[in-house]
Order: sequence, then structure tokens, then C-alpha cells
Amino acid sequence: MANNLVIIGGGAGGASTAAEAKRSNPSLNVIMLQKGGYVAFGSCPTPYFIGDRIKDVNKLVSRTPEEFRESGIDVRLNTEVVNVHSKENFVETKDGNKIPYDFLVFATGTNAFTAPIAGKDLPGVFSLRNLEDAVAIKTWLRNSNAKRVIIIGGGVIGMEMTDALHEMGIATTIINKDPLPANRWDAQLASLMLEELQSNHVEFISNAQAKSIEKGQTSLLKVTTDQGTWEGDMVLLAIGVRPNVELAQSAGLAIGKTGAIAVNFAQRASMENVYAAGDCCESWNRVSRRWVNVPLGDIANKQGRVAGRNIGGKPLIFNGIVRAQSFRIFNLECAAAGISEEEALDAGYAPVSHVTWGSAISPSLGKKKIGLMLTADKSSGKLLGAQAVGFAGAVGRINTLSIALWTGLTLDEIGYIDLAYAPTFGAVWDIIHTAAHALKRKIAN
Repeated sequence: MANNLVIIGGGAGGASTAAEAKRSNPSLNVIMLQKGGYVAFGSCPTPYFIGDRIKDVNKLVSRTPEEFRESGIDVRLNTEVVNVHSKENFVETKDGNKIPYDFLVFATGTNAFTAPIAGKDLPGVFSLRNLEDAVAIKTWLRNSNAKRVIIIGGGVIGMEMTDALHEMGIATTIINKDPLPANRWDAQLASLMLEELQSNHVEFISNAQAKSIEKGQTSLLKVTTDQGTWEGDMVLLAIGVRPNVELAQSAGLAIGKTGAIAVNFAQRASMENVYAAGDCCESWNRVSRRWVNVPLGDIANKQGRVAGRNIGGKPLIFNGIVRAQSFRIFNLECAAAGISEEEALDAGYAPVSHVTWGSAISPSLGKKKIGLMLTADKSSGKLLGAQAVGFAGAVGRINTLSIALWTGLTLDEIGYIDLAYAPTFGAVWDIIHTAAHALKRKIAN
């Protein structure tokens, strides 16, 4: 008799698990239970869908329920799992159905972190976690003929939404508790982000704490902070997300120190034949040598594939991450990989950092400003982290340095690494080289 694989969640982690498990073992009965109305959707492009750069919602869906069903995968939309009976091996849905499993996968994603802000449940107040949220936001913006949006939070989602809304002719105000946007990046680099926001007429309110949301006087909504009030036709709560682990906890699964589901390198959770993939679970950071939770779609896809392979009887391990990440604000590329000085200290390193400024192309052709910060261990010279912002080439440099982090290269090795030189892409001594030499000199002194 064929084994039942039940997957809770149909986002990137759940969908990739389903597809890979069925490919690896076609005899499996694969059932994917999705609380919402979409599966196999990309959350990362949703700001560009909202901003109408992507006009067709179907372009954010990599595989439709019908396509899954054609390959033998039973997709059940609008089906919420409310209980997992781990001793009896079945899940219970909100409508009372009981579905037995031989293998179970948690791909439950994240919940938006909204903080205790009064009025956060008012019409016109949104968070952005999935495709349903994106559709609701886009509909609200059109129906309300929105002129300004208040974004609470200056992280990556807030930055990307600002850019997308600008293309629609909608002004934005960002209310941020920190002095600068994108707190993962060093202050010198984040200052350039702030300049780019302000040069594109984004109002950035720093060191401000949102207290309440009410109906507005001249606009639909009003946000009150400890520094004053601002009005807009929509409020986006972009404070952050937390792993959705309530169901896993109630089933008795171990939760890691990060608050996400603990897994091993095969994506198996703490119970036999139970796995987890995506934003709800932990990943191994190859630099800090710690388990972390990093909710990114590319990680979820890889973890899902690994889980599916193992469930399907074709063993594979997920070798971890170096936490590579990128986004764009208007004309500025922003990217980072590795760990911060604080994380490095916690992991037992002696970190030293340096920011190098230069041009992303050969100076003979002009200048495209780029800044690159490297962090390395003082004792060994091993690269620990890299951050870049620039009007060209920042993401490419971080992708290169991600490989250096993955393989454990030192500053001496990076300073002479063979790169594809051409004047239109960089100088003879690329900023990667000069940054490595500069940090090496700083450590030597």
C-alpha cells in the first residue's frame, strides 16, 4: 500500500517538497493542504506586483493547482489544519476532515509581527506576507485612489514597497524606530540608502515609535508616533515576521533557540518521519556555525527539495547558508552576506571591519559609486561578512564574496582572487581586491 505524504503549507517550501517527493518516489500519495487560495507562489516579487510592474498575478505562481494535480499531487486550497495528532498519525482540518499520514511536512511559513499598536486592525491597515495580502493591498490602493502610504518599519520590505509605490505615483512616509533604514547594513552604507530615499522624495521619519492608528482627517488613516502624527490612505506594517510554529509546538516538535522548528541537515524534525522546510524552520549558518532562522524564498525552495528527496528515498542534505541577501531602492543596489561583528563575537571570533568606497566601473569610463564593507577574523584573516551598496555592481560583488564565505577564504586569498576584468565592469584592482587589502592593513596595524 502506498504511503501518504501530507504537507501543511503550499508556499515555496511546501510546493518544492511536494514536487521533489513525487519525482523521487512516484508511488507516494502526496497531499498538500494550503490555508489560502494560492500555492507555489513567490512572496519576494509581491511589492512589484502591488506596484504594477508585474500586472498579472499568475506570473507570481510557478505551478498551478491543476498542474500539481496533473502530476498526481492532491492540492487542497482554503484548507486550514487545526490539529496534528502525532501519536495516531493524522491531521485534522478546520472543516473536521481527518487525513492520515506516513510522512508529515511542516511548511507553515511566518506570521507578521505587528507589535502592540492600537488600531492595527482598522480597514486599510495591512501586512505583506503572501500573495493574498498582495492582492488585498493592490485592490485597496486602486479602490481608495491612494495618494500616500504610511509604512511602519524601515526594513527590506519597506524599502521595496517604497520603490514600487513610487512607480504608481503614490508618495510614501516611512516611520522607523532606528536612525537609518535596513539595520543589517553598516551606518555608512545605510546612510547612502537614506540619501537615495530622500532624493526620490520619500519622507523618512527616524527614531520614531508608532503608538496608534486612527481614522484620518484629510486622509483615510492617521498614525500617531512619539514624534508627531502623519496621515495616509493606507498603512503598511512592515516591522518583521516570526516563524509560524504554533501547530508544530502543539504536535510536540522541538523548537530551536531562534523560535523556529529545529531540523537536521536532512530537514527532519524531532519526530520520526516528520520534516520541516522554509520560513518556519531553522537553517545552518556556515559562518557562525549556529542554527538560524532566515525567511527567504530561495532557502525555502532548497530546503523543500532536500526534504522531498529524503522522503522519496533519495538521500540528500542541505549544507546550510551564508545568509546572502539583496534588494534595490530606486537606482541603488544593496546586498549583504555572512555575519555581523556582533554575531561574530558571539560565535567566538575576533572581528574587524572596514568600509572601502570606490567605483563599480573603471575610473577611465567615469564613476559609479559603490561601497563595500568586509568583516574578517583578526587571528586567521578568514572572511566573516560582506555588505555592499552601489549604483552598479553591488549584488555581483556580494555574490562573489558569498562563495568566499561558503568556502572559508581568507583576506590574503580574496585580495588576489581571479575575477573577470573589463573596464565596463570594474578596475584592474576590483573593489573586492582593494577592500580585502585595506582590511588586511587595518588588522596588521
